[in-house]
Amino acid sequence: MFTVGYFIGLILIGICAGFASGLLGVGGGFLITPLQYFLLKYIGVAPDLAILISFGTSLAIIIPTSISGAYRHTQSMDNILKPGIQLGVFGIVGGFIGGLVAVALPVKVLEIIFGILLLFITFNNIVNINKERQNAKFSFNWVNIGIIGLLVGFSSGLLGVGGGVFLIAILTAFLGFSMIEAIGTSSIFISLTAIGGFLSYMISGWGVSTFPYSIGYISIINLVLIGCFSVPMASIGAKMAHKVPQKKLKIIFSIVILYMALKMLGILP
Repeated sequence: MFTVGYFIGLILIGICAGFASGLLGVGGGFLITPLQYFLLKYIGVAPDLAILISFGTSLAIIIPTSISGAYRHTQSMDNILKPGIQLGVFGIVGGFIGGLVAVALPVKVLEIIFGILLLFITFNNIVNINKERQNAKFSFNWVNIGIIGLLVGFSSGLLGVGGGVFLIAILTAFLGFSMIEAIGTSSIFISLTAIGGFLSYMISGWGVSTFPYSIGYISIINLVLIGCFSVPMASIGAKMAHKVPQKKLKIIFSIVILYMALKMLGILP
């Protein structure tokens, strides 16, 4: 089952996802999840099992990867730690619930949900591509923190992503964060909320998953190989984020997400 090509694929996923995680504050799950899914299907794993392994393992990888990127961001910004932790506390709960729900849903439903949400985020970024900072439409209070944290955390567990793609869009479009502030806050949030989803996939897959060398729906081989490369690359990506103009960050962010959305919806091969 495990070929040299499979191992090389995991390494490339780690490099690309880690760099994207630090650069864009998205945890890398939007790349780690679908790319693992395609790779697992390529080696003959059944789609229903492949997508749950992709979700669970992605969340496990996201935890150290996001911590690496978050640490680098906090060295340059001292105003992102508090909101990131506040959102993350609720995100852990939402992530755990989302992971339990995902196990009960058909694989095609998950693919469509993931693709549609990514298309929405792409559209929002294109509309506001020239705005460095939008006016806040809602205040950053505990009610809104709880709602946003739970909902984004739920999507994180449900779709095996850190939730950064959703949180960044919300922070920039509705709460008046600049792109770089949203990226930094998101990286902190992701490192916390992924814990809830990771635990739910480990528990729900215990004694059920038939994939070799796995704990529940967490593949140890995928976790180690991808994580070894994603963690250092996240630090490099975070460092680059503070040197790239915000408009370019939005363009890169939008192009990558649009591609993955079309891929998950089956529009691209």
